[in-house]
Amino acid sequence: MVQQSIDNALNTFSTGENFHVQHYLGCHRTEDGYVFRVWAPHAKEVALISDKTQWRSNPIPMIRNHLGVWEVDLLVGQVERGDYYKYLVTRSTSQVIEKMDPYAIRFGERPDTAAQVYDISPKDWQDKAWLTKRRQWDMFSSPVSIYEVHANSWQRHEDGRLYTFSDLAKTLIPYVKSLGFTHIEFMPLMTHPLGMSWGYQLTGYFALEHTYGTPEEFQDFVEASHLADIGVIIDWVPGHFSQNDDALAYYDGTPTYEYQDKNKARNVGWQALNFDLSKPQVQSFLISSLNFWIEFYHVDGVRIDAVSNTLYLDYDQGEWTPNADGSNINHDGVAFFKKLTSVIKLSHPDVILSAEEATSQTKITGMLEMGGLGFDFKWNMGWMTDVLKFYQMDPLYRGQYFNLLTFSFMYMMHENYILPFSHDEVVHGKKSLLHKMWGDRKQQFSGLRNLLTYQMCHPGKKLLFMGQEFGQFLEWKYDWQLEWEASDVLNDQMQYFTSKLAHTYREFPPLFELDHDVGGFEVIDADNIAESVLSFIRKDASGKQLICVFNMAPIERQQFTIGVPLSGTYTEVLNTEMSEFGGDWQAHNLDQKTQKGLWKTYEQTLSFTLPALGVLIWQLVEEESEETRALSSKAHKPLSSSFITDNQWAVLAPYFPAGSRAKYDKRELVSAVLFIQQTGSPWTRLPDTFPPYKTVYAFYKRATKLGIWQRAMSEYEALNDNNCVDQ
Repeated sequence: MVQQSIDNALNTFSTGENFHVQHYLGCHRTEDGYVFRVWAPHAKEVALISDKTQWRSNPIPMIRNHLGVWEVDLLVGQVERGDYYKYLVTRSTSQVIEKMDPYAIRFGERPDTAAQVYDISPKDWQDKAWLTKRRQWDMFSSPVSIYEVHANSWQRHEDGRLYTFSDLAKTLIPYVKSLGFTHIEFMPLMTHPLGMSWGYQLTGYFALEHTYGTPEEFQDFVEASHLADIGVIIDWVPGHFSQNDDALAYYDGTPTYEYQDKNKARNVGWQALNFDLSKPQVQSFLISSLNFWIEFYHVDGVRIDAVSNTLYLDYDQGEWTPNADGSNINHDGVAFFKKLTSVIKLSHPDVILSAEEATSQTKITGMLEMGGLGFDFKWNMGWMTDVLKFYQMDPLYRGQYFNLLTFSFMYMMHENYILPFSHDEVVHGKKSLLHKMWGDRKQQFSGLRNLLTYQMCHPGKKLLFMGQEFGQFLEWKYDWQLEWEASDVLNDQMQYFTSKLAHTYREFPPLFELDHDVGGFEVIDADNIAESVLSFIRKDASGKQLICVFNMAPIERQQFTIGVPLSGTYTEVLNTEMSEFGGDWQAHNLDQKTQKGLWKTYEQTLSFTLPALGVLIWQLVEEESEETRALSSKAHKPLSSSFITDNQWAVLAPYFPAGSRAKYDKRELVSAVLFIQQTGSPWTRLPDTFPPYKTVYAFYKRATKLGIWQRAMSEYEALNDNNCVDQ
């Protein structure tokens, strides 16, 4: 780096605006050697020690600049690639302690905490086609099904040796590809001192954990995933960090990365320390870390852990310090997440940002301008808790607790949700998903198939922890592999079912296209508590529908009848109780024609046999011509752009200003949406007199998400009401 760039890197680090500070701090190659820099503003002295200096025997003093960064330049010979080093810090208290380099990209094997002088040549990436496709990808209207993995315990060598990412590239990628998941999500991959923490007590925020292999191996793994059409998501922990004394904790003897207030700094529940997110240097450190993983490793998404702990001062156990007004909001945390998402989304708008957050007090997803924190998705922890509680019940009592299944219908559009069955639900005595299910072993597998199908049909993106796809019975163990050798025929059939379910999900847009739009979901019957049957419809933007029917009781129901909105012939897309999946059914229900008849608000009924503890998904394959005629000839006037009067458009126009690059007149687009809403027609049946339906739908979706459509329609309806009164 030239001196001007060095000065700028230092100054922007100190103001919290350096988002690639790893290029300045840490160990870096120079023309004739290496330079080492570390931030320790209140240290009395800092020296570099390494295997070359025989550690403390011959420490090399470092020089402090005016902003608290210590630096030393060494020639080749004094230090070489592959050497291990630490910083010998004389704290403000005069205590002398060996510290890790917070910006190192490679550490020794645990329990060693020394960083390694490590040069990485720029990679010739072969995933340009994937990245191009990702930039054009709409994550909200696309299928997202995530396979969650702990890299050390998915599978191991026969002699017990851990898999590295080189091994996982040969085994995990083809396995996930065959299952049909769209993404792999890894629990934290950064350096951590104890495997028992699962990676959530971090010490090295820029370094791949040594046991997982080299940085180059993980780069190659991500590239291979992309070439297999699989995205890679990583967990990242910006709220708290390991309290080990040789890492970030009280780095220079004073609160350096943590809060000054001990109540804010100490994380009692996790025996960790919380980052002081108000400090600009800490902001630069964390945002640079996330940028590094996205850019250096080409990861496609980040799941941010323990967001609630960062947002609320009283989330932890023990004493807490309230705000001056007595409130519990951590304003530093809120401001940090807004800054983080703004920076990341500006550079990487196509990278998924999801939050593990368990409250409803703060809106997490959505743009900052609309009151969100800028995240794309939020884990729906409430849905997961309620649903698992329901499925563990004896079916005899399920009807009394149907609200556990359906309560999410009340709020499922408030945020953009991911529905998680994660690692947290299969440890600490909670039992595996299969073990949670009611009944004997065969019934438990029926229940698990039912559960995973409910997840797949419910609005929201999907996440499933490893091992649950084949019905592992024992809880997850972080220090051993999954029960591959203990699986039997039922496990194999369950694995096949999960693959079939994942591919079905990707095949049918009604299951994902309108996940975050109220138009994509319609309840048929959520009140059948006597028979414990739930039914609803999933829809896509073109108007296509899937009918989803769930039997929560171990009783087969013949000639079971529900109402449906469209008449015609329906075919069975999925039956979870087919023998190939481990059920007892040898053949699917025959195609069924609807019958005329009033059923609740529906004028058509559909009858079939519903398997015990089973799920059926139906698709309309042949719509009756008279239904088509009736739909297109409803008692509504055909609309065109002229349907909106000049006076009405004068009121609506300010909400829809003309764009300089707009291909279609906004008045035509608004008229087209009104036509859909007033006639009840599917989007695909929009008359040719309007713009193409995909253009109209995209316009409507954006206007609705921004709240523009709702405000404009309030004015429009008020104007129409006034006209009616005047007449």
